[in-house]
Amino acid sequence: MTIKPFLDDNFLLENRMAEILYHDFAAKQPIIDYHNHLSPEDIASNKNFENLTAIWLNGDHYKWRAMRSFGIPEHYITGEAPPLEKFKKWAETVPYTIRNPLFHWTHLELRRYFDVDELLTPYNAEQVYHHCSELLQTAAFSTQNLLRNMNVEVVCTTDDPVDDLHYHRQYSKQASPLQSFNPSLSFPKGTESFQLLPAFRPDKSILILNDGFKNYIEKLSEAAGMAIQSFDDLLQALTQRMDYFHENGCRIADHGLEQTYSEDFTLGEVNAIFQNRLSGQKITEGEARRYMSAVLYHLGCQYADRGWVQQYHLGALRNNNARLLGQLGPDTGFDSIGDWAQAAALSKYLNRLDMEGKLAKTILYNLNPRDNEVMASMIGNFNDGSVRGKMQFGSAWWFLDQKDGMERQINALSNMGLLSCFIGMLTDSRSFLSFPRHEYFRRLLCNLIGKDIHNGELPNDVNWLGSIVEDICYRNAKAYFGV
Repeated sequence: MTIKPFLDDNFLLENRMAEILYHDFAAKQPIIDYHNHLSPEDIASNKNFENLTAIWLNGDHYKWRAMRSFGIPEHYITGEAPPLEKFKKWAETVPYTIRNPLFHWTHLELRRYFDVDELLTPYNAEQVYHHCSELLQTAAFSTQNLLRNMNVEVVCTTDDPVDDLHYHRQYSKQASPLQSFNPSLSFPKGTESFQLLPAFRPDKSILILNDGFKNYIEKLSEAAGMAIQSFDDLLQALTQRMDYFHENGCRIADHGLEQTYSEDFTLGEVNAIFQNRLSGQKITEGEARRYMSAVLYHLGCQYADRGWVQQYHLGALRNNNARLLGQLGPDTGFDSIGDWAQAAALSKYLNRLDMEGKLAKTILYNLNPRDNEVMASMIGNFNDGSVRGKMQFGSAWWFLDQKDGMERQINALSNMGLLSCFIGMLTDSRSFLSFPRHEYFRRLLCNLIGKDIHNGELPNDVNWLGSIVEDICYRNAKAYFGV
């Protein structure tokens, strides 16, 4: 029996048809990364990271969770250990991440960016560290060139309404005049600038029970240049910030919520709830839900009026470890999958907007895999023929962003919707080295279709199916987000 080499050219591709679909159609497609958490400052300044730890380990809570599981002390994870010592501890962990996506991602990233084709172990850690760190000091490994060389055409960061978008504006002055976002343009790999666009993330204005809510409203007031003393003031401030974002190229909004909120409300009661919260009074869970429903409804209407795309990332149970949250802060690796009911409230919210002609193009993401079929079937309720693929079941997200999770998302969408209309993959990452995740998705997509051809479940028409693969990898997203 022949054993396939690890991570060869046909990695994840199980038959000849899958190989053809990937190499001849998917691999060459540019990347539209419509949701990530990259730093606009790092992009605009064309930063060179000082070493491999800085670009690869700092801020990567996926790796941090694995290192903690392996028994690595926090000193070597988020603590004050020297960069080389942190990297060595990661190299100790890597061989024991087998069957976790980190094992694949780690070695894909070493190969695609640094041409390191050996497995990372404690024995070669120092050599790999110095080799990659030296490359990172060169012009070819600046942030902008890292993105260009991965054939990235559009990057959409995640930005709070209070952000002044200084770095987006700074970058737009650097980029070629041809780089206004135009769906008809396609640039050869590594030869042109990419488009850097903001995405509007107003969750802090919605989550009224958060400890820092009052302080956040003060920041929003300053950013909008107006006093926020009533609920109507809040809506005006958010609308003003949306106008500002729109002027600076934003066409996408994003929400990271436990679930959508769709309680019935009156503006009078919501105003009282808002003012009570600002004055320091306690509000009930029911009052909070009515307030959050009112803000979400307003935002949804505004997105539709502007022709934006709205995204909803639903189901994360955040900040579970109070002790370590207190020491390290949020987004440090202590979030997990939540188990809220999603269907009823989501249906009511989307239906309310649809009834008023205010339902924007929408992407739904679930973190709990039990909700795959919920989301895949929900989008079919609100596709109305006005836009191809108006409602999208988003790519496998966060804990589901791995081989099994991606395949299950693709299969659920295929069974209950139109995979051919899917807008494909995104990184959802803080790392400039995460873009091989697009390759990973594309290989899995081509393998599933290739197996169907091999099994006689799809016709052996490579050009037709290859064109659909190209749509999913690139053209659908280009049309969906185009101006």
